[in-house]
Amino acid sequence: MLALGLVGCSPEQPTGGSGPSSAAPPPSTTTTVLGAEQVDPLVAGVVHRTVKPLPASRLADGLVPPTNRWFSGLVFGEQPQPVFPLPLSFALTGSGFALGEPRVTTTAKTIAGGHVPDVGVDVGAASAVVTAYDTLSVTVESRDAQGAALGRTVVAEGSPFVSYHAERAQQVRTTLPWVAHDGYATAVVGPVTYALVLTDGTLDGSTVDLEDSGVATWFPVPADGSAAALAGLAKHPLTGGSHTYRLDGDVATTTLTYAAEGDTAFARLPHQAANPAGDPRCDLGTYPSIYGTLSVCAGHELSWTAPVTTPTSALDTSRLTDAERATLAAQVRTDVAETPAFPSDTYFGGKALYRASMLYRLATQVGADDAAATIKARLVTALDQWTEPQGCASRAAVCFVYDEQARGMVGLTASFGSDEFNDHHFHYGYLLFAAGVVAQDDPALAQRWAPVMDLLAADIASSGSGGAFPDLRVFDVYAGHSWASGTAPFADGNNQESSSEAVNAWVGLATWAQASGDEALRSEAVWLTSLEAQSSLAYWNDVDTSAQAYEGYGHRVVSLNWGGKRDYGTWFSAEPAAMLGILLIPMNPASTYLGSDPSRIGPAVEEATGGSYAQKFGDYLLMYSALEGEEQRRAALATATTLDQQWVDDGDSRAYLLAWLMTLRR
Repeated sequence: MLALGLVGCSPEQPTGGSGPSSAAPPPSTTTTVLGAEQVDPLVAGVVHRTVKPLPASRLADGLVPPTNRWFSGLVFGEQPQPVFPLPLSFALTGSGFALGEPRVTTTAKTIAGGHVPDVGVDVGAASAVVTAYDTLSVTVESRDAQGAALGRTVVAEGSPFVSYHAERAQQVRTTLPWVAHDGYATAVVGPVTYALVLTDGTLDGSTVDLEDSGVATWFPVPADGSAAALAGLAKHPLTGGSHTYRLDGDVATTTLTYAAEGDTAFARLPHQAANPAGDPRCDLGTYPSIYGTLSVCAGHELSWTAPVTTPTSALDTSRLTDAERATLAAQVRTDVAETPAFPSDTYFGGKALYRASMLYRLATQVGADDAAATIKARLVTALDQWTEPQGCASRAAVCFVYDEQARGMVGLTASFGSDEFNDHHFHYGYLLFAAGVVAQDDPALAQRWAPVMDLLAADIASSGSGGAFPDLRVFDVYAGHSWASGTAPFADGNNQESSSEAVNAWVGLATWAQASGDEALRSEAVWLTSLEAQSSLAYWNDVDTSAQAYEGYGHRVVSLNWGGKRDYGTWFSAEPAAMLGILLIPMNPASTYLGSDPSRIGPAVEEATGGSYAQKFGDYLLMYSALEGEEQRRAALATATTLDQQWVDDGDSRAYLLAWLMTLRR
């Protein structure tokens, strides 16, 4: 029997689901966004109803249900699902948990790195529940048959460490025989060496005996790193994580803090390593991942920068010629006259309102005042209905309820699983965008719509809310992007397809924040827009195909990203145009971020269209093609004038399509 005598701390448990995060007007001031004082009275004013029960089967009492998280699969569903706190995969088992370093394999359409249960840990548990979570970490408590705590396991994004903290003296069995070294032990599974560090415990082969304050920490050793170096950091168990951000001119800086009583280790994603802030020590080796090579650093803070993507909601029409203005005015009148009835669900209804709001904005810019008045009247009528706090008391559609069980807003009629909290940022981003555009110069409308619109904003983006909503429901700060599935009932973790609609969500949030005069919310929206745009380019649109993870991958974009795999595919179509089009929709005025690397655009468009824009998403593909250069813009404009109406998306209009291409003029 061997005692791995590393002295460590007795870590505090991370705080539960809705701790405060940082959001601030430039340059930086910590403040609450849509907090309890503002939100709770609004929640009390709307209809309360659970549209679809979402039992949080493995969640401790008092915590806000963590929908749309990387670890949601641990909480929801009859059986827990694996999760992917890169560089690891992690899963609950019948009597404990398992962890491993995913093996990355690549085919022409998929980059896979599913759960690998290399290290199985049996703590004798009869059940497990999530008892705390924060920006980075999740804590899972293992319980005996009587419901008493055996111990808690802390897992965090970016951390190579999984730590089990005993609540009582106990014996823990693992599936591997461990070989002792000075202060740590190792075991080998295939190509990966794993290490184990104990505090207040002893090891005998595959069995660990922990005292009532003992901690066992497992980690994979980087193939190009040192087990001893990481073992020295593993003796400081992680206790939680938090984030701050700073906006300075055209740069957004994000800092993640890993809480531990000494230096710990964390792995940087490629977009973080390419844009570092500060002077981190990142010489501990690398891990493979489906998103590229992860560099391993020591310390407490992971900081990186992103260029600010300004969330504008209006095209710059200042350089239009008189002839172009006349053409657009005529087309706006036609499109307004042909605008059909607005759908009643939150997705297609939201898209229709977004389309109409862009027609309204464009009409005011090109002097089509009659059309502006007509479409504004329709928008006001529709938005008045959507924002009636007690609307769902008397009708079954075009209204919102507050779901006390899941802690969030659900629109009636639901679509694409929005009653399961799927895609809320996609849906509500369109609604917030439309309301913000129409109320921009009409404070009375902003005030009238705020009781419900502020709740939609809080549903996806509140911080320090006090429990009515989770903080940043959909947004993963470490990953730099959102997750779309509410309960993530998948073996590959959570996922997101339409990265561009995620960016649009934050542009819509900023548009509403500006109209309603909420400076803190607008600053947060600028930060969210910037990070989502950065990650969408890095992992969806402008992927670095020279990186090892892409060796053998046969396409220009990755249209669907998960925790445990990445696919050239969509939920709704196998057509190449859909693979790129879903990463472009709705090409709002801020979508010029998609042109950051013009050299990529032509090949991506060719792959998507095969030379023909007469297909679904043809309008958006034309707009994207114009970002390559002036010659391509002129060609796209010529094609757009004759593109059959059936290929203009229901969230777009020919007037906006032409205006977008005209105003893009170099």
